[in-house]
Amino acid sequence: MHTLRLMLCGDVMTGRGIDQIMPQSSDPALFEPVVRSAKEYVTLAEKRYGTIPRNVEPDYIWGDALPLIKQVQPDVRIANLETAVTTSDDRQRKGINYRMHPANVTCLQAAELDVCTLANNHVLDWGKQGLRETLDVLQNAGIQTAGAGLDLNAAKAPAIQQTGEGRVLVFAGGHPDSGIEFGWAATASRPGVRLLRDFSSSTVASIAQSIQAQRRDGDVVVYSIHWGGNWGYDISEEHQAFARMLIDEAGVDLVFGHSSHHPKGMEVYNKKLILYGCGDLINDYEGITGYEQFRPDLRVLYFPLLNQHGDLEGLDMAVLDTARFTLHRPAPEDVGWLRERMAEASRESGVDVRSKGDNILELHW
Repeated sequence: MHTLRLMLCGDVMTGRGIDQIMPQSSDPALFEPVVRSAKEYVTLAEKRYGTIPRNVEPDYIWGDALPLIKQVQPDVRIANLETAVTTSDDRQRKGINYRMHPANVTCLQAAELDVCTLANNHVLDWGKQGLRETLDVLQNAGIQTAGAGLDLNAAKAPAIQQTGEGRVLVFAGGHPDSGIEFGWAATASRPGVRLLRDFSSSTVASIAQSIQAQRRDGDVVVYSIHWGGNWGYDISEEHQAFARMLIDEAGVDLVFGHSSHHPKGMEVYNKKLILYGCGDLINDYEGITGYEQFRPDLRVLYFPLLNQHGDLEGLDMAVLDTARFTLHRPAPEDVGWLRERMAEASRESGVDVRSKGDNILELHW
């Protein structure tokens, strides 16, 4: 029986050039950055972990993740890229603006990413020109995109990855409850993201139409969705119902959810995997405090194994931690702590998370 191994990375915010954080004020006179450079994030992180090396190779940020990825040899590697890749100076007045320099796209190539989903609340931080450049840079780097485009049809279109026995179609959308602005929605004549304005059956029907227009026999469909807040383990009834409708009515085989800064719960529904929140994988938040109870320093790489029907056969999860802007294998007690949290967050869905040895967890259902 043919099987397909995927790699799913939660939010990746890496190689950034300038981060700008604004005070939360509606007064334009007060709308000025209080943090003007990502170097200030470096300073905060060094206060916590010590000196961070400069002028490193592009693979530095992946650290111990790369040997794990090489060992698994996933068929398709997918990440949610939550930043613009641009030199545009068209800073949008939104609160937090992220960008990475196009020259740093080699950081993404170091992990041999196949697809970056872009339907999130930072891809248009530097305006439409920033989005256009992001799309161009990723295309030239050999990385496919989904969830944003030069018009609505392009934003709805999937990234298509050919595998040995078939294809993987990656669609992406994002909901305003994750911070995506309504004005960022792609239209027939405007670049933007695939905005899911609600979680209604009509939204599912629209997604189903896009899938049916592309799907062939033997294809596996992944739907990447940026939704919900940054902190907390609760899964809303609305999110759960929508994820299940994507499977039942749109023919989605795997729901790849993200936005939360830490891993959330998961579910196996009608033999299909739902990841409600994969957490961050790479960012420069190491020195930011205030949410230590969620252990956002612990990161997860997801390696679902699917059969030829898109049904879940197994899910391994590699636990890593971050320090000095690179990923490390964590201490056993940290792996155990995260296993307990993820198991507790998933228990109501009837699944369990168990240790498989070292820093690897596995899903049981």
